[in-house]
Amino acid sequence: MHSTPGSRSTAILYDADCGFCKWALGKVLLWDRHERLRPVALQDPEADELLGGMDKERKMESWHLVTPDGEVHSGGEAFAPLAAQLPGAALLGSFARACPRATNRGYRFVADHRALWGRLTRHTNRDATLRRIERARLG
Repeated sequence: MHSTPGSRSTAILYDADCGFCKWALGKVLLWDRHERLRPVALQDPEADELLGGMDKERKMESWHLVTPDGEVHSGGEAFAPLAAQLPGAALLGSFARACPRATNRGYRFVADHRALWGRLTRHTNRDATLRRIERARLG
């Protein structure tokens, strides 16, 4: 069961203006078979509430995961807590915890080149991805 804003779900915050970001979020939501994640666009006013006044530049430079207790994880540091929410992702979570510098560098490389990744994923089924995000958002 999905949760409504402000409830006990884990929020995953993404850039709604980034094609690659939406594609990647769609893949994560497909993996989220237990429906623990609730997508929130960084452009949504709820993002500001969840991020507790984080400045706009920091907010928009990466994705964020906000746990039900309000703990905020950003960029590469969010992979381990994300993996804890996904079935079969324990190995990825273990790597992210054991190798935080590599995880952050990998994330930063992808984020710094997201326009390229967006071009590479532009031929995927965007409509299905958008429907998946909307279903998860609304619950």
